[in-house]
Amino acid sequence: MSLDKFIVAGREFSSRLIIGTGKYKDYAQNASALKASGADIVTVAVRRVNISDPDQPMLVDFIDPKITTYLPNTAGCFTGEDAVRTLRLAREAGGWDLVKLEVLSDPKHLYPDMEETLRAAKLLIEDGFEVMVYCSDDPVFARKLEDLGCCAIMPLGAPIGSGLGIQNPVNIRLIVEQSSVPVIVDAGVGTASDATVAMELGCDGVLMNTAIAGAKDPILMAEAMKHAVIAGRAAYLAGRMPRKKYADPSSPLAGLI
Repeated sequence: MSLDKFIVAGREFSSRLIIGTGKYKDYAQNASALKASGADIVTVAVRRVNISDPDQPMLVDFIDPKITTYLPNTAGCFTGEDAVRTLRLAREAGGWDLVKLEVLSDPKHLYPDMEETLRAAKLLIEDGFEVMVYCSDDPVFARKLEDLGCCAIMPLGAPIGSGLGIQNPVNIRLIVEQSSVPVIVDAGVGTASDATVAMELGCDGVLMNTAIAGAKDPILMAEAMKHAVIAGRAAYLAGRMPRKKYADPSSPLAGLI
């Protein structure tokens, strides 16, 4: 396990769990959840989280960007232009070039608009960004995004904020098998077992926000998610036993008295 490194865009991280910075009671609770989760990366909705106005409570006063990697994202963007503009503003504000791109479609289901996502990813990569990209659980689009130069593929497990868990394990597995960059399940995780399933499928990491922030006890859920991701990764590396149609006794039946 010590040699099992999590590397994104040439940067090594100790945790395979990424958490968000939205929906918490306040930044203090967010910081406590981060500590309990053991995560190295927090994703920051540039349009919704205060990172630059000193007259209002600022996230950086509670989560130090020198210790924790900030991953600016484009939550709330529905066009490629909005997404590119948002991340350029984030780079100006904090110098961040490792970013998470998401371009949404219908507000009801918040599935990504993949044509706009591809277009925005191309523009951002040409502009020097390292792009981690939220996408549908479609192996064809996932391959196109990797070929374009995205540094991590982030297929949804289920609609954003739904907590429904991994709805299409077959496609997630196909994306994992074909990808040479990290695959991180992004969206849909509801509880610890969902995170474990994602990791057992071979994903390199899991990103979640509502699953922790929306729990009755966010701090305890953050700790649960930390252990779930570790356990799922260990189980994947260990290789599960074969599935069998019939019982197979743990002790051999031959030679019984």
